[in-house]
Amino acid sequence: MLPAEVIKKIRRIQIKTTRLVTDVFAGQYESVFKGKGMEFDEVREYYPGDDVRSIDWNVTARTGHPHIKKFIEERQLTIMLLLDASGSCHFGSVNRLKSELIAEVCAVLAFSAIKNNDRVGLIIFTDRIEKFIPPKKGLRHVLRVIKEALYYKPASKGTDISQALEYLNKVTTRSAVTFLISDFVSEDIKKPLAIANKRHDLIAIDVKDPKEFSLPKVGIVAVKDAETGQELELDTRDNLFLEDYKRKALSQFEEINKLFKSISIDCINVSTDRPYTDELVKFFRMREKRFR
Repeated sequence: MLPAEVIKKIRRIQIKTTRLVTDVFAGQYESVFKGKGMEFDEVREYYPGDDVRSIDWNVTARTGHPHIKKFIEERQLTIMLLLDASGSCHFGSVNRLKSELIAEVCAVLAFSAIKNNDRVGLIIFTDRIEKFIPPKKGLRHVLRVIKEALYYKPASKGTDISQALEYLNKVTTRSAVTFLISDFVSEDIKKPLAIANKRHDLIAIDVKDPKEFSLPKVGIVAVKDAETGQELELDTRDNLFLEDYKRKALSQFEEINKLFKSISIDCINVSTDRPYTDELVKFFRMREKRFR
């Protein structure tokens, strides 16, 4: 049995994200993410004008009358949410932690999926695979996904995006629309990203906090790396240090976005200090224009 405060928070997110899906993203999700290919529907008798290439010769031989296979466009999709639960995501200096923002974005995408009768799966990862929830449909399943996104306690603090993408390819037998939600504090990810993007429709959601780009002048500050545990002292009175810190942070941000573009991966940039809905709407509109 879940504690009352957990149920209350999940319910709040459900109400908020359901409203967003209905009011803000109505129709956009379905127009952007469409089923791929055709699936078998039925066998029926051949009528003059039907494509002879569709004749089912086994049924025709058995019945003595020509029959054809009928196919319909496959609509149902599988949506996979890859959620980074590493130590660096448990940071926030403004309205919320990055991990809380990640969970809410997961909720919006999950509710958008079930509204369109799609299946949703979840992979929570650090430098190992922490949790896997196979794709399913339905409200009860999505509420479980949101609960895990909000309250799962990871065993590790590191980040290994490559391992998460390799695991995705092992547990999915078909192409999936895959949202990789992370702050991308990870190295050597170009090749695994490119491989995963060939098999799936891979979309990156890069989650940041403003203090990762600019530090306040508060004197000498003791900091601890959330993933490695390494401790440092920073002198925020030093203007040269602050400028160098900002320059390096912006450079890393630009590099990861260049990497996504170089291998044709769409990226949604969200931050703890501004509404993520604006960025999601921008993404949906961009995709709509592309597929017209």
